[in-house]
Amino acid sequence: MPMIIPPPSPSQLPSAELKPSFRQPHFDCTDLPQALTLRVFVPGVHPSGVEITASGPDFGITARKTHLVRVNFPSLHLEGVQRDYQLKLRLGVGYDYAALRAELSDGVLTVWLPKRQRAAPPVPAHRRYVA
Repeated sequence: MPMIIPPPSPSQLPSAELKPSFRQPHFDCTDLPQALTLRVFVPGVHPSGVEITASGPDFGITARKTHLVRVNFPSLHLEGVQRDYQLKLRLGVGYDYAALRAELSDGVLTVWLPKRQRAAPPVPAHRRYVA
């Protein structure tokens, strides 16, 4: 006689939390005397899909692609190609994150991040000896 196996209860199933999967884009960093230039290669990203964050010494770029819904199209390992980009860097506190400029052109995001002005070293006081 065949045995009927009941389906597992929801508590027995592994939790399938949907976490966004990102891939790290290729990037190029140039340290100039007055600023840091960061070029991030994010093909397929529209300017409205770019999010730049800075928190303390950490700097992050999230670039979301426009996802097309293909009707009646079998999946041919497109999951990896359609993932969004995320880059996290620890740059330090020597940069003025509020004054950064960014431009997206032909799939290359160029970020210009100016350095903070260093405080001038204190001028040593001349001591006068009075006898």
